[in-house]
Amino acid sequence: MTEPSGFLAVDSGGSGLRVVVGTVERGVRARRESREPVRTGDRGIDPGHLMEQLVPMVRASVAESGVEQLGTAVIGAAGLASLGDGLRAELPAALERELGIGRLALAADAVTAYVGALGPRPGAVVAAGTGLIAMGTDLTCWRRADGWGHLLGDCGSGAWIGRAGLEAALRAYDGRPGGSAALLAGAEEAFGPMPGLPGQLYPRPDRPAVLASFAPQVAACADGDPVAADILRAAARHMAESAAAVCPTTGEPQVALTGGLFKMGDSLVAPLEEELSIRLPHARRVPAAGDPLLGSVRIATDLATGALALPSDEALLFVVTRKRD
Repeated sequence: MTEPSGFLAVDSGGSGLRVVVGTVERGVRARRESREPVRTGDRGIDPGHLMEQLVPMVRASVAESGVEQLGTAVIGAAGLASLGDGLRAELPAALERELGIGRLALAADAVTAYVGALGPRPGAVVAAGTGLIAMGTDLTCWRRADGWGHLLGDCGSGAWIGRAGLEAALRAYDGRPGGSAALLAGAEEAFGPMPGLPGQLYPRPDRPAVLASFAPQVAACADGDPVAADILRAAARHMAESAAAVCPTTGEPQVALTGGLFKMGDSLVAPLEEELSIRLPHARRVPAAGDPLLGSVRIATDLATGALALPSDEALLFVVTRKRD
């Protein structure tokens, strides 16, 4: 029996769900978006809550697009590597039962970010926003660096830059070396008097996002403030170290940057380009072609046509094919 060419591609992250439906022949035909992030619980990412949101969005998209039958789905999910046990156990049967989908790939968001940026090519991608992770492959296996969260890593991320900037502000407030009067002024404008900062920050469940909210202030001060400029240079060094840790050491790999942090501009990107040229002289820097949702679409298209060349990995790219009658 010929498999249907319709596909579903999903990007599930901290800001909610993005869904596209299309066909191999005609590309993306319909899009939907939800601002409600999928819940996590004792078993990690909640498959029931994902399906509760996903099914009506997909059915509406199928009706709008005219796609007759979905055969393939790719779910790109933040936290899949460490929080994906429930999805791997329950989603294949649930998608077949509710939507008739028999072929599924569950992909970590770092993988979809990689494929969206570079496609199925050897190289390395640094994905940087509130957090940071580097992903690389030589097309035989995946390698990751960092992505350990704001307490243990995410070095060079928005949260890391913001925390370093606030530390410099507190040093200036205390009169300790390494402080920045410019960052102190910015911190007081954003958060009020410095003695109240720990109480505003420590109890909050969205602490990484609050820290990252100060990163643009660090970038704004970098032209005239050596402390702020040094923070961004250190962030660039951390990013380049992560890229070098995952990039293939032979051949002609490509390196791309993706994520909202790079919108801060040359104060961060210029030192990062310098660091990458030092650590990865054999790699070619290229602009990212697209975002993680494009990565999900690319994986879905290749999976539907039997052309998927990316390495399988239970934690990072898990492919399941269920037999059709």
